[in-house]
Amino acid sequence: MLDDTCRARLSFPSTHWSLVTRVGQPNGAGQQQALEQLLIRYLPALKAHLLHRRKIASDWAADLLQGFITDKILERGLIEQADREKGRFRTFLLKALDNYVVSELRRERAKKRSPGDAAFVTVDEARDHDGLSPPVSDVFDLAWAREVLAEAVRWMQVECEKSRRTDIWGVFKCRVLDPTLGQTEPLPYEQLVERFGFQSPTQASNVLITAKRMFVRMLRSVVGEYARDETDIDAELEDLKRILFEARA
Repeated sequence: MLDDTCRARLSFPSTHWSLVTRVGQPNGAGQQQALEQLLIRYLPALKAHLLHRRKIASDWAADLLQGFITDKILERGLIEQADREKGRFRTFLLKALDNYVVSELRRERAKKRSPGDAAFVTVDEARDHDGLSPPVSDVFDLAWAREVLAEAVRWMQVECEKSRRTDIWGVFKCRVLDPTLGQTEPLPYEQLVERFGFQSPTQASNVLITAKRMFVRMLRSVVGEYARDETDIDAELEDLKRILFEARA
């Protein structure tokens, strides 16, 4: 069961861009909370990018993320510079992090050089790091995709609890969610009948169809938080499928 705090947050979700707007309002109501929500959503993916794409040690990756938050987000108002019309927020955020990492690499290496040749060597070495990753890296995309799916699952659980349709959530969990996570084999329909009080395996199968449709609806709602329109939602969902398919391959 979800705790009250989690249930309240998921029952009244804020869109990515509404959070961005609230972060950009100095001393506005909920500014700090909005920033915290954005960071919670994106920090796992940003950290995965540093660890696996940049090959940065865990301790230094944590330091870099902390510095990025303090210097770029808190002190320089990075979030307020995001523009929905210019592209995806996650692309904007990742590019800013990459630029920050390159800058830090230059600064650290400059410390190890003599004052006379620091500028030349720093720029030359940094050139090797500028092209390390595309605007959005595969590990970042995968971490982001998993978070989107997890969010849709959380929304679905909340919706089932609110509507008192624990049978829908139970069937989805036993036939789709747990097997996908590798925790168990799909529960046979006969056992679903016994566990949830269905009249027949056919009824259990029909409830599973309802559950899958609900999950798709929740997934579209989560993606709709940051997509501009229905066409953009469809494109993002295709992106999700591609990312997850390539990860399995």
